Amino acid sequence: MNAVKTFSLALLYLGLTAITAQATDTSSIVIDAKSGNVLYSNNAEKLRYPASLTKLMTLYIAFNALETGKLKLTDKLRVSATAASRSPSKLGMPAGSYIDVKTLIHALIVKSANDCATVLAEALSPTEADFAVLMTKTAHRLGMHHTTFKNASGLPNSAQKTTAKDLAILGAAIYHHFPQYYPWFSMTEFQYNGMTYKTHNYLLNDSLGTDGMKTGYTAASGFNILTSAQQGKYRVIAVTMGHKKVKERDEDISKMMEISLNHMQKNSSVNTATLKNAINSSLKSTKTKTAYNTTAKRHR
Repeated sequence: MNAVKTFSLALLYLGLTAITAQATDTSSIVIDAKSGNVLYSNNAEKLRYPASLTKLMTLYIAFNALETGKLKLTDKLRVSATAASRSPSKLGMPAGSYIDVKTLIHALIVKSANDCATVLAEALSPTEADFAVLMTKTAHRLGMHHTTFKNASGLPNSAQKTTAKDLAILGAAIYHHFPQYYPWFSMTEFQYNGMTYKTHNYLLNDSLGTDGMKTGYTAASGFNILTSAQQGKYRVIAVTMGHKKVKERDEDISKMMEISLNHMQKNSSVNTATLKNAINSSLKSTKTKTAYNTTAKRHR
């Protein structure tokens, strides 16, 4: 695999301790997508289970393979017995069948299909375990120093850990390194074998300008999300992990992004202390209206 492309992701390390909020049961971070500067963080370096946010690294490596010619979108990949045996969420492809790379990528983004993650992993490495080693090495090259991957999908594994900060680095890397593929993360549905599969990301295309990337859940991880939103010339990338309910997760991250974007548009320089106080105050309130709250009903 070619050397990982460079981006000023090291900026994510600046000031994390100084702007960390009070401890909670969740972990969150918001960064300026352009500069990589941390706008808000809360428990952002706490080790957590990534669940299906793992698939973002699988996709990162797949995108790199497309750019280097190792894969083509039209390539037909064989479904192994191992891939076919993966537990849901899955497309349910039979062992010995074939599926094209483009469909596999769409299935990972929209359906979060575990069997598709294994198919891609086995196409790019001798085994999925070998692919997980590649995932971890790639993560460390990007600056995700607290991340360890053990599979391509995010299915439960006690040794598979990451942090909200590391995932923000990954989100920024996907956005900056592969802008040609980023629009796929705004897909709300895709078709396969006559069936339509819809996304679990209810924030997509809300009035806040949210346009990606991925949700995740296991019993051990809670409800996680990595997402991005743009208003005018400003874009933020945000991660929140460990929520007990989808609604709580989505409302909290919507508040974080909306307040951050509003602050950036109104101020020539970001005052992280002021922004932290505004976000923390909003997260404590159950009555705060956000762009997400006013539009989410149509996605449910």
